[in-house]
Amino acid sequence: MPRARAAQPRVARPRLVHPRIARPRVIGIDHLVLRVGNFAKSKRFYDGVLGFLGFALKYEFADAAGWSNGKTLFWIGEADARGKRRPYRIGDIGFHHYAFELARRQDVDALGAFLAKTKARIVDPPADYPDYGAGYYAVFFLDPDGMKLEGMFFPKERKKKSA
Repeated sequence: MPRARAAQPRVARPRLVHPRIARPRVIGIDHLVLRVGNFAKSKRFYDGVLGFLGFALKYEFADAAGWSNGKTLFWIGEADARGKRRPYRIGDIGFHHYAFELARRQDVDALGAFLAKTKARIVDPPADYPDYGAGYYAVFFLDPDGMKLEGMFFPKERKKKSA
């Protein structure tokens, strides 16, 4: 009787559409859109937070608004009637949280102070999160619908100068 062979793990390889055609490369995230329960209340919240983070209101409609920092557009839009039937819950399918990458630890502290001053719902104040990597520093907070947001700093590895 032939001996059974153990199954070899398969490594997924990218499928080439055509060997001479280069695949597209994502160069960034252009925009993000969140649906909100109370547009006016959320617009006031995001106008404050995003304004503090250097975003400016770029687009404004009756039921949607978009802020830009010159690289990314952050949009909110009024949820429809069906979407408003139940409140947002982090464990549901879909959005978990959005993290704003900040340039310095001090920026995380400044955001935390701004959030406290504006009485935003802070889930976790600015702190080190070593489980996420050495130097990871963040503040976690909620928008008016309870969607989780984060301001974080994660230092890049510094290259040693060669002699």
